[in-house]
Amino acid sequence: MRRWAVVVAVVALVVSGAVAVAWWQQWRLVYYPSTAPVPSAATVLPNGQDVVLETEGGTRLGAWYFPVPGGAPAFLVSHGNGGDRAGLTDLAAALNGRGHSVLLYDYRGFAGNTGQPSEEGTAADARAAQAWLAKQPGVDKIVYFGESLGAAVTLGLAVEKPPAAVILRSPFTSLHEVASEHYPVVGKLLADRYPSIDRIGKVHVPVMVIAGDRDDTVPLEMSRRLYDAANEPKQFVMVPGAGHNDREFVNGRQMLDDIQGFLSSTGVT
Repeated sequence: MRRWAVVVAVVALVVSGAVAVAWWQQWRLVYYPSTAPVPSAATVLPNGQDVVLETEGGTRLGAWYFPVPGGAPAFLVSHGNGGDRAGLTDLAAALNGRGHSVLLYDYRGFAGNTGQPSEEGTAADARAAQAWLAKQPGVDKIVYFGESLGAAVTLGLAVEKPPAAVILRSPFTSLHEVASEHYPVVGKLLADRYPSIDRIGKVHVPVMVIAGDRDDTVPLEMSRRLYDAANEPKQFVMVPGAGHNDREFVNGRQMLDDIQGFLSSTGVT
């Protein structure tokens, strides 16, 4: 009995230690940043400008601004939990081609930025991006565009600083719920919550939700439930055959046409 008690105690210590380590390092389960510095914006698109944003806590963030003269709303784009802003260059080019200025930025811990990402941190990063963009000449209206985890960041910002419209690409209801789809035990233990399902009802501007029917990261029905909780005016766009990171969500004609039509029909443009 004494031997079994020792074994049980050792197993308990190992398990509790593993849980403690998982809790301490859980951000690595959520965020997959590219840590390499990105190139100059001007080498990406001819109108590109390198920007440095500063959060209220003093964290400095790299960003790219692609301005277009004219009165069309500017886009503030929040990327997902992996990679960096370079992955959205084609989206910026496509939006530029339709008359929209675009600000792409990276969260803390991404693309050479200092710090470690977290829900509180990404919220501060988005606020800094919005504050900078709102001060730019010719920017009278801003549309928030967020993909995946960036959609959750976008919703949090929209509650605090209402934009002209919100566009959510492959959004989830909450981080806990989507994480539990892939990590049933760990998902429930995450400190970061991103409770989009609780926030979207507080947004009172036009909302568009875009999702693919072959998304194996954020299930289509989850994006649909978030849409159902949104206030009018709203529009749901399902892109047939599209997975979570497919090209249709970067510069696909259907998505871009639907965005333009939505902004026009709701009086944003």
